[in-house]
Amino acid sequence: MARHGGGRGWYGKVLGAALGVALAAGGASAWSAQAGAVGGSSKTPASAKPAGAVKPVAVTIAHASDKGARGVNITIDDGPDPVWTPQVLDVLREYGVKATFCMVGTQAQAHPDLVKKVVAAGHRLCDHSVSHDTTMDKNSQTYQSKQILDAERMITKASGGVRPMYYRAPGGAFTPYSRKLAASRGMRPLGWNVDSKDFERPGTDAIVATVEQEVPNGPTLLFHDAGGDRSQTVEALGRILPRLKEQGYSFGFPVC
Repeated sequence: MARHGGGRGWYGKVLGAALGVALAAGGASAWSAQAGAVGGSSKTPASAKPAGAVKPVAVTIAHASDKGARGVNITIDDGPDPVWTPQVLDVLREYGVKATFCMVGTQAQAHPDLVKKVVAAGHRLCDHSVSHDTTMDKNSQTYQSKQILDAERMITKASGGVRPMYYRAPGGAFTPYSRKLAASRGMRPLGWNVDSKDFERPGTDAIVATVEQEVPNGPTLLFHDAGGDRSQTVEALGRILPRLKEQGYSFGFPVC
């Protein structure tokens, strides 16, 4: 989510192709009505939001945890990625932690099996735009709408019918319009309190130190499972999660 690299970020080069795929797939008006089975099951995890009637949510940017004052929200951006997302899922499963995965539309479209695995494991989905354009706030409302709504459709289709519950603007590039649009689609705008700086690959020790130093500032922690080598993120999560548990934190989801 952080403005890593500036400009349109590492997804910028696929923007034209992504929007072409989105148009071919029917545009923002083509919404999945499937509340469908994930992983062969007819039951949708309690943490997920099945497709269907859309209920608007608050337009304010969420930072708090549904676990209260000692709650922590783990959020994972930019995937899914076939190398790193499975490893992140393994660490989360090992420590019994649920997270919110902020997915890029083109990545979700390319790896629907991973989107389904995320949902089946009880994690939540978040719309992180079609192409991770960190200049979203400098573009027209038409452009913002297409980025948000096409990504919502891509993620919902890839998941087998489970809609994202949040919208996180790439690089935090929210606008009043984008927040209102996302909220009207039932996606709470999602911020963060602690940037682990893992995208910069400063070393596992540095990532862990940043989180431990900054976690008193708020519950929502930002990590990444795509955009390059995320081995440091995987290792850092394996150290951070048990330490936070030892310190009396519980793991929840951002408020909706």
